[in-house]
Amino acid sequence: MKRFLILLFTLTLLFQMNLPPVHAQNNPRNIYEVKSGDYLWKIANTYGTTANDLKLMNGLQSDLLLVGQKLRVPIMYQVVQGDTLWKLAQLFSSTVQLIKSANKLTSNHLYVGQKLKIPPKKLAMQGKYVLMTREEFKDWIFNQKFTRKVAKIQQHHTYQPSYQQFNGSNHFVLMKEMEEYHVEGMGWSMISQQLTTFPDGKVAVGRPFNIAPEGSFGLQNKETMHAIEADALAIENLGNFDDNHMTVEQRETIITVTALLMLKYGLTPSIDSITYHHWWDINSGERVLDKSHGHAVKTCPGTEFFGGNSTASAKNNFYPLVRQKMQEIRATLR
Repeated sequence: MKRFLILLFTLTLLFQMNLPPVHAQNNPRNIYEVKSGDYLWKIANTYGTTANDLKLMNGLQSDLLLVGQKLRVPIMYQVVQGDTLWKLAQLFSSTVQLIKSANKLTSNHLYVGQKLKIPPKKLAMQGKYVLMTREEFKDWIFNQKFTRKVAKIQQHHTYQPSYQQFNGSNHFVLMKEMEEYHVEGMGWSMISQQLTTFPDGKVAVGRPFNIAPEGSFGLQNKETMHAIEADALAIENLGNFDDNHMTVEQRETIITVTALLMLKYGLTPSIDSITYHHWWDINSGERVLDKSHGHAVKTCPGTEFFGGNSTASAKNNFYPLVRQKMQEIRATLR
């Protein structure tokens, strides 16, 4: 009888331990780590959602999943003393309205022991474009799993479109127009840059991170261009920074996004890891740095980009800001 009770207790314990997180009464995490054999529909079914909603919750540009990738998922949560809808929304990357809607709540009142379904908020997406705030991008970049090695971050300015074309809500329209120019005007396969920053501080993902950018590094030598771009990731900062004064929000986003990329790829700010378009001959692909005389170079990312487009400006003005931001981000991850 004693053996039977021990066996029964053990089986019960194992059953409880193997419950999926969606069924746990008070699971503190709404992150699922992709395992071998997983696919979107399977994970969506487990967590009571749809594959399409999972893609929107996580800013996924395709159905492809990689082992180790992290996904935000809906969870069931049991209310404890001190909980509020706002607190739960902040804790689980949701919103008060989403939680109320998912649980058909007519007020903000909660009671201890109440069980709530908490869905993560969906990111703004149009096709493969993903538009995010700085905080959303931080969550997104650390949850992603990439297969391509990245050793340098390219800083560009769009020149056109500039601030004059941005109206505060046309992010996707401008992304589409840039892609049309890259495909039809330059003959590239899709939008060239992985990331675009905007005057309002938002950042958009365009070209998938696992596909090397295409750009004007060795326009007369495609072999050289592909070699330069193989381990690069391109950021286009919307604006003309030979002229425009950068907004405070965009400035903070450029620093933050660059710092996050440094941390994600294990890089340290230097002229090798953060490079300006101005330092390269656009025809031959030669890196000339400040010795641009006699070479075909652009002013990009702008003569007023964080104090200038020289290596001295980068070292004295931009890189220190990125290093400081990296320290701040590390402190939040402990």
